[in-house]
Amino acid sequence: MRPLIAIVGPTAAGKSDLALHLALSLRGEVINADSRQVYCHMDIGTAKPSIEERSMVPHHLFDIIEPDEPFSLALYQKLAGRAIDGVLSRTRLPFLVGGSGLYVWSVLEGWTVPEVPPDPSFRTDMEELARKEGERSVYRRLVQVDPAAADKIDARNVRRVIRALEVHRATGRAFSEFQRKQPPDYDTLIIGVTAPRSLLYERIDQRVEEQIRRGLVLEVKNLVDSGYGLDLPAMSSLGYKQIGQYLKGEMDLPAAILRIKQETHRLVRQQNAWFRPDNPRINWLSIEEDFKTRAMALVKERIGEWPESS
Repeated sequence: MRPLIAIVGPTAAGKSDLALHLALSLRGEVINADSRQVYCHMDIGTAKPSIEERSMVPHHLFDIIEPDEPFSLALYQKLAGRAIDGVLSRTRLPFLVGGSGLYVWSVLEGWTVPEVPPDPSFRTDMEELARKEGERSVYRRLVQVDPAAADKIDARNVRRVIRALEVHRATGRAFSEFQRKQPPDYDTLIIGVTAPRSLLYERIDQRVEEQIRRGLVLEVKNLVDSGYGLDLPAMSSLGYKQIGQYLKGEMDLPAAILRIKQETHRLVRQQNAWFRPDNPRINWLSIEEDFKTRAMALVKERIGEWPESS
């Protein structure tokens, strides 16, 4: 048996806290499945586990690239597979943890991901088109060349739409053709952490306020001063984009903070599409209950006599 525990769910629900609790008790190691926590120097705004928390149990795929370096789903999938296999080779329990549905399902379902490198010129052209004529103008192009992919991608996810067009342009094949799946041989338990939406929004708002107190503005300023342009994909992340707009004088700080909260609320709704509440593969636990005890019971029931688990 090759056990893998995935902990998924919306932002601010407490996934990292649960993962640390379980990993400490079950000789586990954490593998990041958050698309922004892979970047160095971006700690506060991405809500990474603290250095102290990461010293308590091994954490993988955090701080692995610079904000101006290209990163792809194909590379993430490869690195995550290596990390999981490495944990298992040490007879420890791997926990795949994060709210980036694309990353999570690519690993759990074994997607065939096209290894097409980014085309900066094409991306710039498409982003400019989206700015001038609206995001629907780019989406319509995808509908024309690959309606199957367009049916699965939110038109508002401009970066994802552009990636599908980029793959089609480079390979001459529809992006949807690469969506074949070959699940790996893990015995996977998926735990979903959630809460009523009103409570999630409250937790998000509190976290944003705390990020500001901890120095998010200075973190973004330091990144810009280090030469990382606000036009980089990494710098379009929630928090960084809005604080960047504040630093450029495009809005005041209270407006930037409000925008971060609102956009993070919207992210929760997007994550619900990736991790559907009615998905029978996900064991949903509410943070309003004793979810850590219930999660521990689920894991112990699944791993049984996994070596060293006790």
